[in-house]
Amino acid sequence: MSQGQIVVAGLTKQYKKLRAVDDLSFTVEPGRVTGFLGPNGAGKTTTLRMLLNLVTPTAGLATIGGHRYTDIVDPTRLVGAVLEASSAHKGRNGRDHLRTIAAAAGLPDSRVDDVLMLTGLTPAAKRKFRGYSLGMRQRLGIAAAMLGDPRVLILDEPANGLDPEGIRWMRDFLGSLAAQGRTVLVSSHLLSEMQLLADDLVIIAAGRLVRQGTVAQIVASSQSGAIVYIRTPQPEAVASSVAERGGSAVPTADGRIAITGLDAPTVGNIAFVNGIELHELTTERPDLEGVFLELTRSDAAIR
Repeated sequence: MSQGQIVVAGLTKQYKKLRAVDDLSFTVEPGRVTGFLGPNGAGKTTTLRMLLNLVTPTAGLATIGGHRYTDIVDPTRLVGAVLEASSAHKGRNGRDHLRTIAAAAGLPDSRVDDVLMLTGLTPAAKRKFRGYSLGMRQRLGIAAAMLGDPRVLILDEPANGLDPEGIRWMRDFLGSLAAQGRTVLVSSHLLSEMQLLADDLVIIAAGRLVRQGTVAQIVASSQSGAIVYIRTPQPEAVASSVAERGGSAVPTADGRIAITGLDAPTVGNIAFVNGIELHELTTERPDLEGVFLELTRSDAAIR
């Protein structure tokens, strides 16, 4: 087993009458950014807390590199985690906050300047924590998680409070960590950002696994499929020709025709063969948000 592989096997957490996580199993591989997605209350944060030994499972096992977090000899050098925006003494500056954490973990002071630079916080290193924005606190939390130069990084909603520039920085930063062979597991509600950032996805609902795979695989699994849109002065000819090839053509409010059941090259060929004039031919593919809603509203997501 790879040192950075995360394995969740049959993980369950029961709180009296509420089953927050229900026999959940998935794997997270090194060298990849894995997005951990689910509706509010799906059990994402509970799962991450069990992975980090902050919550005791009712059943099942979660391991990092083949070991439970509690059994890892030097966890700060293997795992870095941020489950909420960083908190610190309001009168302490960012550098001193990180120096305190480094000292407690037996890490050299030199790592503090390294992670300040890594997270873009060097200019704010001497600023008091009370003056940090939410986005800066997110970066400070990531800086603390990176002090041990860990092989695995686990983040819960890391983009909260970040402006567009900060979100792009986060995307590039996490992508660079994965490119180094590290394991990156990110929980987020920003589905459009996850489509850009993640290599793989784990989607849960009601505490259960709904789907796991690459972003491309999951988006392609949409039941709605791609839609071809055209503009033409000959809509009747299009409708009959498309129907003959097993497709469906429906007029839209903006004057286009939406064609399902056929791909764009086939529609183009139909127009060419039948002498139909086209003013537009485009394909609209399902995005992650649409597929996510489709999956989490399905029967598989209902208890």
